[in-house]
Amino acid sequence: MAVERMGRGPAVPRDFLRHPKGLAFLFATEMWERFSYYGMRALLVLYMVNYLLQPEHAGAVIGSATLKSGLEFLFGPLAVQPLASHIYGLYTGFVYLTPVFGGMLADRVLGQRRTVIFGAVLMTLGHFMMAFEPLFLLALLILILGNGAFKPNISTQVGRLYPPGDPRRDRASSIFYVGINLGALLAPLVCGTLGKEVGWHYGFTAAGIGMTIGLGIYLYALPKLPADYLQTTRHEKKPLEASERRGIGALLLLFIPVTLFWATYEQQGNTIALWADASTDRRVNLLIWRGEIPTTWFQSFNPLMIIAFTPFVTALWAWQARRRREPSTVTKMAFGCFGVTLANLILFIAAVTAEGGKASWLWLFGYFVVITVGELYISPVGLSLVTKVAPVRMLSMIMGVWLATSFSGNLLAGWLGSFWSGMEKQSFFLMIAAVAAVAGLVIWAFDRPLRSSLRQ
Repeated sequence: MAVERMGRGPAVPRDFLRHPKGLAFLFATEMWERFSYYGMRALLVLYMVNYLLQPEHAGAVIGSATLKSGLEFLFGPLAVQPLASHIYGLYTGFVYLTPVFGGMLADRVLGQRRTVIFGAVLMTLGHFMMAFEPLFLLALLILILGNGAFKPNISTQVGRLYPPGDPRRDRASSIFYVGINLGALLAPLVCGTLGKEVGWHYGFTAAGIGMTIGLGIYLYALPKLPADYLQTTRHEKKPLEASERRGIGALLLLFIPVTLFWATYEQQGNTIALWADASTDRRVNLLIWRGEIPTTWFQSFNPLMIIAFTPFVTALWAWQARRRREPSTVTKMAFGCFGVTLANLILFIAAVTAEGGKASWLWLFGYFVVITVGELYISPVGLSLVTKVAPVRMLSMIMGVWLATSFSGNLLAGWLGSFWSGMEKQSFFLMIAAVAAVAGLVIWAFDRPLRSSLRQ
């Protein structure tokens, strides 16, 4: 196994947008992995509510009765929609817990590259298993384990393409984030349309094909990717320095408010999908197109806007930096939470003013505009922050811990979503807005105390 000097990236040509060529392959691999994830996610709640968890089908799913009994023991009797919301929360939550163990597996046993391959193979298998109803819960488990091996180790390889202090690293994280959202943009259009119009299982199969393509790209790119740190770390087990402990402590302090952010943000695939399906007037009457927007297409609004808005947001930060007015990393993250607050207040107004029980799709469009800007202020900023602060010998594990904010956030999102069918919609959106506002205020309060620890 290759031995690489600590803190140094591989010497590779700068031939992809003035970046190492490996970035292009990591971009493409992540794009197809996210295509598979968001393609399945676009269908998941709709599939469960409208088909799989209906009494005539639920009995065929292996383990479904046991899972329902366990959830009802904790939360009381559950109708189809609350049950689907809890399953959605469990799946999307554990997807972001297992990266902690995937990072440890890479740092201590397999190395980043072999762990990514292992995870990609599991996810490919899991997506194809989704096409078989009895295997639904087992498929979700396989996808959770595969994502845990894949996610932290593909992200850390982006930062390791560059030597310490290279200013291109933040820009590389933004480019990589565009790849994530390009896959998320295409997924609902392809998998969602196939699932809703042709058959649920065709949509899940398309997600499996996307993951297969991503695996093939990664295998082809192996010679161009960073060598693993595994052999080096086996011989250099030194204690953490004081600055490293402060940095890790600062990341842990941000864990709870970032969890609240994800709990509110991740309603997009859960209650927002149900709002789009049942409470939104999706008719469009424009000169260029007249018709009805398919429900799953709304899941493409957010990634499309991320791709469109990223250059403007990064240009704004550069403009502010030249004038020494760029917000600190922590302040940016607080602004991201306030964006979610404002987005849900838009839907609160939509619910209050809706006529005939349905609101114009333009309200939902406005929601996605605002929440997307909020996301750009917190999600890629957080990933970049981890690669700067975490000790390189623990980078994959710390990245996994950071991604675990989405574990706790998605579990909380599932619990919050279970109130959807029992609350007035305007009250529900107001509740979500309040949770996001609390998260923003807590992060903002941490700004000055954490600046030195985060080495901003």
